[in-house]
Amino acid sequence: MVKKAIIPAAGYGTRGLPITKVIPKEMFPIGVKPAIQYIVEEAMEAGIEQILVIVSRSKSMIVDYFDESLELETFLEKSNKQHLKGKLDIPKIQLYYTRQPYAKGLGDAIRLGETFVGNEPFAVLLPDDIIVSKKEGAITELIKQYEKKRASIVGLKKMEWNQLHQYGVIGGKKETDGLYKIDNIVEKPKADPPSNMAVVGRYVFTPAIFPLLKSLQVGKGGEFQLTDAIQDLLKIEQCFGKCITGERFDIGKVEDYLDIVLKMKKE
Repeated sequence: MVKKAIIPAAGYGTRGLPITKVIPKEMFPIGVKPAIQYIVEEAMEAGIEQILVIVSRSKSMIVDYFDESLELETFLEKSNKQHLKGKLDIPKIQLYYTRQPYAKGLGDAIRLGETFVGNEPFAVLLPDDIIVSKKEGAITELIKQYEKKRASIVGLKKMEWNQLHQYGVIGGKKETDGLYKIDNIVEKPKADPPSNMAVVGRYVFTPAIFPLLKSLQVGKGGEFQLTDAIQDLLKIEQCFGKCITGERFDIGKVEDYLDIVLKMKKE
C-alpha cells in the first residue's frame, strides 16, 4: 500500500512574479483555501497517511498555515466568536518538512525524501497542478494502477503538439484504460517528441528511484531533472503512465489560475 507522499514546494515560483516574491504560489487562494490544501486533501482521500513537504527558507508561510493557532483560537473564544473556530480546521494528517537549500530541480527535491520514504512505494504530488475530478482524485487513479502493476506510474495528459516543449513527454505502447507502458521519456523536447502524452504533476514511485536520483548529472536548465531519473529507471524495471481523467489547472500560468478560481466560485 502507498502510505507516504512527497510534495515538492521549494521552487522560486518565477512564473508568478512579482507576487511570488512574498506569497508562495502554493498559498495562492482558490476559494477560501490555499492551493496546497487541495493537494493535501487529494493525498488524504487516496489513503496517504504521512506527507513530507519540501520547502525553502522563503516558504515558512506553508508551515505556519498547517500549524495550529492557539493564540487565534483563544482570541475567538474571548471575543465570543467561537462559531468561527471551525474555519481554522486544517487537514488532520502527519505533515513533515525539510528544506531544499537551493532550487536545483525536481529531481534534487525528491531525493531529499529518501530517509522519510525508506523502502516503500511513495506518491509525489506537484502543488502547481490542481486536478479537479468529479470521481476519484488523480493520485488515487495512479495508486490503483500501482497496486495492479507493482511498478512506478506517472500521470499523463494528452497535449497539443505545440505545447509539448513545456513538458516531459513519454513514448510507449498503449494498453487499456488509458495506461501506457513507457519505453522512453524526454524532458521538454524541442523537436520530434515521442508522442503527444505529457507528464503532469502526479507520480507513484518504487524506492528504486532514489539511487538514480542520487547519481543524476545536471540536466536541462542547469537542474537535476526527475525525467532523467525516470529514463534511467526504465533500464532496470518497468514504468507505466496513466492518462488521468480529471481537469488539470497549472496555477503557475495566470490564465489557468484564473480559470480554476472562476470554476470553484461557480461550484
